[in-house]
Amino acid sequence: MKPIPDKNFLKFLGKSLVEHQIENIKKAGFEEIIIVGGAHNLGALEKLGHKVVEQKNLDEGMAGAMMSIESHLEARDEVLLLSANDYLDEDAYKLIKKTASSSDAELLMLAKKVTSYFPGGYIAVDGTRITGIVEKPGEGNEPSDMINIVLHMHKKPLEFIKKIKECKTANDDWYEVAIAKSIEDGNLVEAVPYEGFWQAVKYPWHALALQKHFFGTIKEPQIADSAQIADSAVIRGAVIIEEGAKIMEHATITGPAYIGRDVVVANNALVRESEIGAQSVVGYSSEVARSNLGNNVWLHMNYVGDSILGDDVMLGAGAVTGNFRLDQENVKMEVEGNKISSQTNKFGAVVGPNTKIGINVSMMPGSKIGASSLISGGVIIDKEIPDSSFVKGHNELQIRKNNKA
Repeated sequence: MKPIPDKNFLKFLGKSLVEHQIENIKKAGFEEIIIVGGAHNLGALEKLGHKVVEQKNLDEGMAGAMMSIESHLEARDEVLLLSANDYLDEDAYKLIKKTASSSDAELLMLAKKVTSYFPGGYIAVDGTRITGIVEKPGEGNEPSDMINIVLHMHKKPLEFIKKIKECKTANDDWYEVAIAKSIEDGNLVEAVPYEGFWQAVKYPWHALALQKHFFGTIKEPQIADSAQIADSAVIRGAVIIEEGAKIMEHATITGPAYIGRDVVVANNALVRESEIGAQSVVGYSSEVARSNLGNNVWLHMNYVGDSILGDDVMLGAGAVTGNFRLDQENVKMEVEGNKISSQTNKFGAVVGPNTKIGINVSMMPGSKIGASSLISGGVIIDKEIPDSSFVKGHNELQIRKNNKA
């Protein structure tokens, strides 16, 4: 998700992704919640009011997460394991809980049928019994059309943790290797077919797809009493406007949209199908379309389309995001040195927090600008900019005599 520092804290309808997940867990009737984090986000996670455990080595993935909670488990405990890489509605949690209550399986795994290749884990099944698990088999090599969604109910988690320790591997599939060993040893592992909403949260465009889902839950306009809306402003459709927001003369907000606390949408500005974080300013004549803006973002005469801007980002007048290729092909983004398709022909820029962008900067479709960077005016961004960068173009000013004066 880089340059987004932590996808757990991306905001949707004013709440972080991890807060939405916790709400769904509670609605399904689960009581004790343990959040496994890393050194980089323990402080933020602890503010959520639940027990937080540090995973020392994040490269150990879910295997490391399971081992991190070992000392917090008792012999008769059962564990529902979920991942920040997947968002599921509360129905998924209720489904696996209900299925587990009448199942003899030691491990139950949520499974979803797909119609095209997904670069994740697949399961081989005999009925609902899982006979194998294959991580990223490659297109054409899938063992079935069922993928493994990381919502797993462990009936005997302490025994599974022992198996994890026995299956140490240098690869990033340690957890999956332990599942395969459990199947090989004759333990019953059951697939729980699920047809409801699921969104992978791995790449930035996944966040915008998830935002669209959350917007679908807004059934009617919700405007706070303290919001100030000019008589000539237009509010259209399912829009949430929080306390202290100011919608100024001739501004337009077209839903679904979320306007956070103390946001200013200035004269002649247009916001459509977007989330605007708290204390942000959508300045004069700016347009924000299908985008997610963090807290304290400042715009002035800008176009931001199909983009993600982190907290404390500022765009100088005339800075714009390009979000559509002239050849109408899907937009690609550089991820760890590889060009990855966004699977959409409309995707703009991703800008990390605390970055300042000068006047008349053009950000090409699929561009990434790292956190805490400064971008000088007038440049064209068509490649990945690392964190803490200073970017300046080479404009040569030519001055000669005006012979017609």
